[in-house]
Formats: sequence, structure tokens, C-alpha cells
Amino acid sequence: MIRIATERDLPAIVAIYNAAVPGRMATADTGPVTVESRREWFGEHTPDRHPLWVDERDGEVAGWLSLGTFYNRPAWDITAEVSVYVASAHQREGVATVLLEAAIAAAPALGLRVLIGIIFGHNEPSLALFKRSGFEQWGFMPGATELDEVERDVVFVGRRVG
Repeated sequence: MIRIATERDLPAIVAIYNAAVPGRMATADTGPVTVESRREWFGEHTPDRHPLWVDERDGEVAGWLSLGTFYNRPAWDITAEVSVYVASAHQREGVATVLLEAAIAAAPALGLRVLIGIIFGHNEPSLALFKRSGFEQWGFMPGATELDEVERDVVFVGRRVG
């Protein structure tokens, strides 16, 4: 069941995010975040503009997707950044695909025309996910980040919606 996240989901959202940190594939954070540190971020996700959805399965949050401000200037209001994370117990069950397709379908009603994903170049599963959902590579930043003393490429993927 895809639904708007509530504050009671925040611990599960943070736990899913923190589980991705050690793999160095999905986030530029190099250490875990706290529920308290994510409260402001959570509050920035409003259902009418930049929602945060969860996929709930058997009473637990299996994954989440957020649409966030891409660049905080008025001309960019038609564009949102997509972030999607799946609990390790629910990976390869189609959770990310269902969430991403729901976001694509909802985007026009939110006033969005462009969705952007920012993905590490070595994160082949995420690059494949976005490609299957109609995203194309719109930008490439070689060696733009460093994780554990290894420079990593960043790929920008985008898709027009609506």
C-alpha cells in the first residue's frame, strides 16, 4: 500500500536510510543520521508539493520515496529531486518500481514537469531502475564525490512527466 508518510513512520524511514549508508551506493552520508536530525527534512515534505510516500507491506514500511526541492529558486519549481530507498528485507520485490511509478503518475498534479535523480555512477541497480521507468542520463560528473578515499562519479538522470 502506497501512502503519504506520517511522523510515526520517521523511525522506519531513518532506519532504511541508515541501512544504506555502509554500502556506499545510495547516499553521500558517511555515517548514520538520527530521527531528530531528520525532523526538519521530514517537515519539508508536504503532500501537496513535495510528498514523502511509503510502501507499507504487512504493517511495516518496506520502502520510501521523496520528492524534494531540486534547486531552491522559483524558476526550478517545476522540477523535483527523487530519492528512493528500500528496506533490505524487501529488496528485489518491486518496491522501488512501485514507488517510482506512483511518483511519476502523481507529479503533474503536484505542479511538477521534471523529475531528477542524482545517482552514484557505480550504483547500477538504481541506474537500471530509473532507466526502466523512462529516465535518461542528463548529466555526468566524473569524480565529483569521495567515499572512503575513493572518488565516485555522479550521474544525473531526468524525465519529463505529464
